[in-house]
Amino acid sequence: MRSPELLATEAGAATLRVCDTTADGRLALLRRGPRGRREAVVLRTANLETACVLPVADGDPWIGRFSPDGRTLWLRSDADREFAALLVAELGPDGDCLRLSVAAERDGADLELLAVSDDGRSAALAWNVQGRSELETVALPDGAGRDGVPLPAGPVPLPHEVVTRVVPVEPGGPGGPGGLLAALSGSRRRPGVWRAPGGGPPVRTGWSSRDEDVIASGHPPVRPEPVRLRARDGLPLGGWYYRAPGRDHGRPAPCVIHLHGGPEEQERPVFNPLYHELLGRGLDVFAPDVRGSSGSGRSFVDADLGAGRFAAIDDVADCAAHAVAAGLADPGRLAVMGRSYGGYLTLASLVWHPHLFRTGVAVCGMSDFATFFAGTEPWIAESAAAKYGHPEHDRELLRALSPMSRIEDLRAPLLAVHGEHDTNVPFGESEQVVRAAREHGVPAELLVLRNEGHEFLREGNRLLFRRTAAEWLERYLKG
Repeated sequence: MRSPELLATEAGAATLRVCDTTADGRLALLRRGPRGRREAVVLRTANLETACVLPVADGDPWIGRFSPDGRTLWLRSDADREFAALLVAELGPDGDCLRLSVAAERDGADLELLAVSDDGRSAALAWNVQGRSELETVALPDGAGRDGVPLPAGPVPLPHEVVTRVVPVEPGGPGGPGGLLAALSGSRRRPGVWRAPGGGPPVRTGWSSRDEDVIASGHPPVRPEPVRLRARDGLPLGGWYYRAPGRDHGRPAPCVIHLHGGPEEQERPVFNPLYHELLGRGLDVFAPDVRGSSGSGRSFVDADLGAGRFAAIDDVADCAAHAVAAGLADPGRLAVMGRSYGGYLTLASLVWHPHLFRTGVAVCGMSDFATFFAGTEPWIAESAAAKYGHPEHDRELLRALSPMSRIEDLRAPLLAVHGEHDTNVPFGESEQVVRAAREHGVPAELLVLRNEGHEFLREGNRLLFRRTAAEWLERYLKG
């Protein structure tokens, strides 16, 4: 066995991942760069020279794979495109790109998962179609004449709404008689692993989690409704609306606007224990995708950069107004809640639109960009500067975008939640906003989750967070 060899290093936010190598080890496929600026790098391993560089989409880190003979590179990329597609790069003997063409694409949909079979004859493609997944298998043209049995080409029926991982399985592998293994998640069921045998519908594997105890006793499952609206400047927005079970659909209900993180994450109809905790208490949940979210094209992702952040804050108010105008939400019983970037957007919404929400819950949110940049990890700061602004060159913009700069406008009671060891968004971001709220006479509480970082990993803490947040929201929206 050969000793490990160092292929490449990158500083700062330009993180590296080895995604594939050719069978002879001559070329390596690397993913390089921070979010929003990802690149596929074909590296010659003999001399560590770069053969070619191609832009790739954010999302799944496994961006592509070489054909067995190393002459072709299959790539999930949005190079010069609004939406990610399956591209094929024809490679020269030294790995340089001779020609780049589109092998598979869909109008208005991102290719978010790509998995190529070991024999190189077929691939599984998962498309993001307005938040839901569509899975298909395709035959790859350069696989003609190779040994092995290709996957049947065509759509794969899904028992859940979203595919989070897919792997082709050769005959005799862990999936049984070939086909696909797919990790699936849905709004009403626990995520699980399913096997799609060649030509047959998916069946849940025997070693996967089960659906039976997904929802707590007495909380019927809820399937969200897709929502489409336009922001005040005409930009199309979307999201998912969850109606609390058992409520009178003819009357507006108390509603929590829940904002995802990122900012370039996307709201998907997947199982969320927090949503079911809120729904079980009679609170509706509206989970929108404001500008900056993924799933609606590269331009939409970039629409909140720099000063575009002000429009993203207004998007939250426009989503709340839409829920009210549609007769779904009670205008006097609205709350806003979010985590990470969604926590920032929660704080910003509360101070930019102080009379819109009755209360808010900010989880691991940034309250002041100056203190955030000073305290976060260097690699996060480098990546965040491209999203929000440079901490020195754009100091005035960042100050204007910081909720702390408008804290005197806060009117709604605030619950902040933070892991005590969070180094992504420092714990002090929640401390200072709660302290300032109290100094201005606004009720504010801070829930500190012990031995947690930016992600809440301990089951007891996750349960404490959900129950505390739900009780807080219930108190102000139904009390």
